[in-house]
Amino acid sequence: MEAYLRNYGYHFSKKMYEWAVSMMKDRNKQPVKTMERDEFKTLLANNGINVEFQGYDGPYVYAMAKADFFGSSLPNEMSVLKFVSDYLGDPDGYESVAFNRFYADTIAKGIAIIWEDVI
Repeated sequence: MEAYLRNYGYHFSKKMYEWAVSMMKDRNKQPVKTMERDEFKTLLANNGINVEFQGYDGPYVYAMAKADFFGSSLPNEMSVLKFVSDYLGDPDGYESVAFNRFYADTIAKGIAIIWEDVI
């Protein structure tokens, strides 16, 4: 864990993001797909959304929102993108909120992270 944090801080590396998303299923029990960081930045830009994020935090929040809320409280793609912007840009929040929440969830669920595999 120390090596991971030295390299990425409390943010998603590409491998951590891919591993986290590999455990996600959408509301129809279908796997959620990963997205490259640049592809996600283009998606945001093409929809007029401007939000800063480090590492793969943005793509992670997008995947989480697609898995958990899309088709219900987030009825369309634009609402998902706005959620990502609100979540990561929350003035009351903090820059590592996505990773910290994910890490807390793995602890609560008893999911072991093999840190060497996600560096």
